[in-house]
Amino acid sequence: MTASQGSGRAFKAFKETLSGHFAGLGGLIAGLIIAWQLGIFQTFAGRQWIIAVYPAVLITEAVISAIFSGRLNTALHVGILQPTFRGNLKPLTRLLQRILVLTLPTAVLVSIISTFLGNLFWGITSAAFVSILIIVVATMMFGLTTYLFTVPITFEAFKKGLDLDSVAYPISVTLADVFITVYYSLTVNLYFKFSLAGLYTVILMAMLPIILILYPLSKVGLKRSFVRTMRTSMPAMCLVAAIASLAGAILQTINGGIAHLNGNGALQFIAIVAVYPAIIELVSDGSQVIGSTTTASLILGLLKPYFSSMWTHAGEILGAWAASVTMFVPLSAASLALTGTFSLHSFYLFTSILLVANVFAMIPMILISYAFAILTFKKGLDPDHVVIPLETALAGAITSSALLAALFLLART
Repeated sequence: MTASQGSGRAFKAFKETLSGHFAGLGGLIAGLIIAWQLGIFQTFAGRQWIIAVYPAVLITEAVISAIFSGRLNTALHVGILQPTFRGNLKPLTRLLQRILVLTLPTAVLVSIISTFLGNLFWGITSAAFVSILIIVVATMMFGLTTYLFTVPITFEAFKKGLDLDSVAYPISVTLADVFITVYYSLTVNLYFKFSLAGLYTVILMAMLPIILILYPLSKVGLKRSFVRTMRTSMPAMCLVAAIASLAGAILQTINGGIAHLNGNGALQFIAIVAVYPAIIELVSDGSQVIGSTTTASLILGLLKPYFSSMWTHAGEILGAWAASVTMFVPLSAASLALTGTFSLHSFYLFTSILLVANVFAMIPMILISYAFAILTFKKGLDPDHVVIPLETALAGAITSSALLAALFLLART
């Protein structure tokens, strides 16, 4: 490969990844919603888990939305679905039921693991588990309404002949980020601030998925579908729940330690929260672009399925990485300006922290994406049930860890 060919491929990957990242900027909206609610959350004394559970819910919902989007895209491509609601309500309902089957047990796992981590690190009692469980399940139940927007957007993209993976998928995940953030804030406020009416509303929403799952199980066909979905998807979703909960624990660690790390007060936690969903999404999108281009090159015989051949794919890797770096700088400025914490010093400091976090996050995610691409090529891993869920969850935990490391290294300067 000549230098000009390498630079051309890098620039192509840069443009394509950057265009997809613009949809990911919706993550900034989600972050600003949480930043706006931060003061309210902090008034709920003794409930540090409210901040910690948010990333777990955010990442888990992004994973489930990615699974739904992937299955919907596949159904359209193979002709199981047509891009219209007329005559397609039955297969769409079946697809939603499978997603619901994934949502409930995953929400329960997230609640269990978040409670365990909270007990381990912040001393919250096991009595908090009931509140965590109700809020997580109710939030993710509300989140099912996201698909009312995802489906028509995907249909329209398919009709126009657009690449569903680069158009419909990023939009679906971004919508999930925004909607689940709104619903999480709403659920927490209803549960803790609006007396018995709010409490019973949240409890009712938490009970609804149990009813929606149990009723269809009386039908043999759906019972088999339930068993198949649990068998193929739940092992990966168990890992997703653990990884997502770990990301939440890391964000709460940042929340608790920012005053110590940031002695001169130039950086506030509110700015970190505002940018947090967006940087996770950018790292996730960039790594998935690398994974998909690697898989395509392996199928076409342009790459050999070994890590030693990574240098041949360096143009695409560097292009996708450069696109994420480019987006981190305006995100830094936007989060500081919109949270009222902007100054030249804070901008320099926060941008430096985000760029270092980008390096710390993208290096392992590039290796993970490349490894998944090789395993998919060699072992036939299922992208919808294994690769996309694990990559999305790992991007959240690794980006959170990278942000904490970058804060530790730079915030005290």
